[in-house]
Amino acid sequence: MTHVVYSDITASISELKKNPMATVSEGEGLPIAILNRNKPAFYCVPPEVYEALIERLEDEDLAAIVEQRRGGETVEVSLDDL
Repeated sequence: MTHVVYSDITASISELKKNPMATVSEGEGLPIAILNRNKPAFYCVPPEVYEALIERLEDEDLAAIVEQRRGGETVEVSLDDL
């Protein structure tokens, strides 16, 4: 059976257990697919990649709210009232 791997870099769970930081640094800032019996078990991502992913998901949620409210009722507000 084949499995889709969403990373160009893979490592086994055994490699990760032996030296986690070396495994992560081999990714050079890119996500690493951690394999268990040649199946993706999870992805190891650097903090910067994870933070960017979360920000993008939040942006998509906000964009959905904007689309939902587009064309809705508006309220005039003066800057002095704020």
